[in-house]
Amino acid sequence: MNAEANSIEPKLDVSDKIQVSELGSQFILHWGEMGTRWGINRTVSQIHALLYYIGKPANAEQIADTLQVARSNVSNSLKELQNWNLIRVTHMMGDRRDYFETSLDVWQLFRTIITERKAREFDPTVKFMEQFLENNTFSNNELDAKKRVAEMLNLMQTLSIWGDEMLKLKPETLTKIMKYGAKIQSLLRA
Repeated sequence: MNAEANSIEPKLDVSDKIQVSELGSQFILHWGEMGTRWGINRTVSQIHALLYYIGKPANAEQIADTLQVARSNVSNSLKELQNWNLIRVTHMMGDRRDYFETSLDVWQLFRTIITERKAREFDPTVKFMEQFLENNTFSNNELDAKKRVAEMLNLMQTLSIWGDEMLKLKPETLTKIMKYGAKIQSLLRA
């Protein structure tokens, strides 16, 4: 057999069901529950948790079978996860189906989620407030309201810049900053 043939990964046996232990099930169910509290669909959260927990690609049929949810629900949830850049499509030799995998790097997941949430939720609000303050004439009765909106905008712009800078840091540096946060706070209170 030549070296090239040896370098090809063997086909994943798609008839194999994904084996998830009781502990794995607890993790997946909890992540699904937490997802609903974060404003994310339960199945979307469970699929992401499953892919993270098993640490290998799975196809939609395997996911639907493992989570015992409708295939159509899985398809919609996979599209949502792709829109959030939390999963990617991969393929297996000899299998035409799409397989899905997620990053196993917790810091990469953290950065992706923060970046996506900021782009979807935070940035549009900053843009609205900038335009709101710029394009409107406030009556004398509304000058206090204008001042409050400007203060809120200033805070959000500051947080946005700070967040962008924090996301550029290496995980080790970011961890140190987080650990020193309480110590710095104590010094500032003194």
